[in-house]
Amino acid sequence: MAAKLVLVRHGESTANRDNEFTGWTDVPLTLKGVRQANRVGEVLKRHGLQFDVSFTSFLKRAIITDNIILEEIEQLWLPLHKAWQLNERHYGALRGLNKDYARQQYGANKVALWRRSYTATPPLLEHVTPDRRYPEGLEPRGESLKMASDRLVPYWHSKILPQIQQGKNVLIVAHGSSLRALVKYIEHISDEDIDGLEIDNGEPILYEYEEGFSERIYLE
Repeated sequence: MAAKLVLVRHGESTANRDNEFTGWTDVPLTLKGVRQANRVGEVLKRHGLQFDVSFTSFLKRAIITDNIILEEIEQLWLPLHKAWQLNERHYGALRGLNKDYARQQYGANKVALWRRSYTATPPLLEHVTPDRRYPEGLEPRGESLKMASDRLVPYWHSKILPQIQQGKNVLIVAHGSSLRALVKYIEHISDEDIDGLEIDNGEPILYEYEEGFSERIYLE
């Protein structure tokens, strides 16, 4: 039987609701986000999916979404691994800015490039405020999607892929950009074509794995 990998972007956060750049800022879910997480659990339960392990980031919008899903499918007992490598892309000095305001400040074309390009880096923070979650010097001042991929892919190979190759079913609850980077890697999407990939809040994606990964399946 093929091993299964399910990817889920966290439910709507307050920053999603307010149309703000978030990155590593730790914002909560909205009530809509909680309901989206419940719905993901209902979908996974309806499909009879049983997992062996789950992975999420260090950010509470993903952690809480993961917990809600696992409770909904009655699998809260599963091992849950939290990794900063699965954090959202760091948006640098854009963090906390309303996206419409950012377009007014920097121009729509430049903001679109920072958001969707694989290699473009947003304006960097002048300095990073220490956070005890992360070793000193770990948190970046800003990241392109490629930079986020460069810290995610080694974790994928060392911690997640081996579990799938052993036949285990894996659930990953993370973020729009970190999941875009992972889907790009799994599907060998080009640097240019990744611009067109959007991953919505609370939309479970299934891959099956035998010799390699199946095509992307959106679960409903």
